[in-house]
Amino acid sequence: VPADHTGSYTVSKEDCKAAYDGLSDEERTALTNIHDRVLRFAEAQRKSVTNMEIDIPGGKAGQTVSPCRAAGCYAPGGRYPLPSSVIMTAVTARAAGCKKVVLASPRPAKITLAAAYISGADLVLCIGGAQAIAAMAYGVHASDIGEEVPPCDVIVGPGNKWVTAAKSMVQGHCGIDMLAGPSEVLVICDGTADAEVIAADLIAQAEHDVVARAILLSTSQDMINKVDEAVSYQLSKLVEPNQATAREAMRQSFAVLCDSMDQCIEISDAIAPEHLEVQTENSQDVATRCANYGGLFVGANAAEVLGDYGAGPNHTLPTGGTGRYTGGLSVFNFLRIRTWMRIDDKAASQSMVDDSIVMARLEGLEGHARAAEVRSTSKTPAYREQ
Repeated sequence: VPADHTGSYTVSKEDCKAAYDGLSDEERTALTNIHDRVLRFAEAQRKSVTNMEIDIPGGKAGQTVSPCRAAGCYAPGGRYPLPSSVIMTAVTARAAGCKKVVLASPRPAKITLAAAYISGADLVLCIGGAQAIAAMAYGVHASDIGEEVPPCDVIVGPGNKWVTAAKSMVQGHCGIDMLAGPSEVLVICDGTADAEVIAADLIAQAEHDVVARAILLSTSQDMINKVDEAVSYQLSKLVEPNQATAREAMRQSFAVLCDSMDQCIEISDAIAPEHLEVQTENSQDVATRCANYGGLFVGANAAEVLGDYGAGPNHTLPTGGTGRYTGGLSVFNFLRIRTWMRIDDKAASQSMVDDSIVMARLEGLEGHARAAEVRSTSKTPAYREQ
């Protein structure tokens, strides 16, 4: 907990605003620009799914799209303050329409509080780890050391293994976005790529954590050699503690020389990386053929770091191969798509009634069949004939 908040586990909106106002013009501009781009993308996502209805025999059926009431957002604060994670989670929850947005971050730096302010967080908790997840999942009563924390319907955001374990335990009591593992980047390249650019991107991922992974797939041994040299040189120039973290992460990172671009794609799809960069002669063609990933970055200029800092799409992405069946954080994590049906013309609905009677008895569910029969205009419910 920062010195200014000793004795309290919550930070007021006024303190968050003061942190925002205390930024330099350059810092405030960057934060605002990132916020605006993420918000624009999230709002476009929200508009992409709408209420709808269709005709059914004798009536109507449809769906409604509505936000969850309260969202819990976790922003890591261990090795580095991550205001970008505040924006990615809280802004997305707001765009979805959540009425209450709670942010938790251990030892929040002033830039984290500033990000909470511009993102519209209603409440900031100065706690982290499993304790933060529990507080947001089950709620906390107001006391003389903090405001009331409402039980959150959905909890999102990356964290360490303790955060991930806690999210796995509360899943079911509330929703979660995903169980995130170590961060990872995979770069597909050929002999036309720029080794310095690739090396910089691999190091950018490696400095996240000692368990992060940076992977290179290439059809050119010469390019792999050049990237190795560039990584060694750029690592030697990296500041501490970032350099030590990146060097440790590089111990479990690797490069693969592939026989063809098809093999690069096959290996990449098997790994389903969190971040997939394609830096080849025909980057878009290769990218289109890739099937499994969290976020896709096409071409040498589409750096993964631009995705980290708010090009628009969310940077909270599936890791550990889960990109095979799910995507990254979006407004859809905070939305409920619920279906409904209504029968206005009983006579016109009889084809559905008849089908339901037949199917219920095929499944051996006699009670279901009779519930349909009682709505039939041509059949007598079986219980009346017994």
